[in-house]
Amino acid sequence: MERSMDICIIGVGNILMQDEGIGPKVAEILRKNYTFEPNIEIIDGGTLGLDLLPYIEKYKKIIIIDVVDFGKEPGFIKILRGEEIPPYLKTKLSVHHVGVQDLLEVARLMGYMPEELVLAGIQPESIDLGLDLSPTMVGKLNELIEEILKILNNWGIKCVLQSLQK
Repeated sequence: MERSMDICIIGVGNILMQDEGIGPKVAEILRKNYTFEPNIEIIDGGTLGLDLLPYIEKYKKIIIIDVVDFGKEPGFIKILRGEEIPPYLKTKLSVHHVGVQDLLEVARLMGYMPEELVLAGIQPESIDLGLDLSPTMVGKLNELIEEILKILNNWGIKCVLQSLQK
């Protein structure tokens, strides 16, 4: 399948459930504070679930940012690439009802998988109702962003800091 575009970052999560909103928050910070050469698309995937399938089909390289229950301490960051992202588990890797794994399994079945796929996951501290990230997540924002910028740099993307707004 011929892909029409090169690189996309998708921040997924529910901004109404504290740390669940880290994906959209990181996407917003990247969009507001950086320019990328060549240009990339940054999407707030929110809780769109399977509605994100057209994006998976469209791009050659994708970074998905999400909270993941690794069973580790809150704030633990892990970068999973390609086949390291399991197609399914007894319990969901993501804390969304229809999560990233469901999306990726449908994409695999339909032959829509990108050439390169990265999941930038972070262990949540709290997914209770609330609009603010937990202090642990706020403290890990820069580290998570740096990991994403490293991936982009390895893919030949120049990342230029324009301003610093959170």
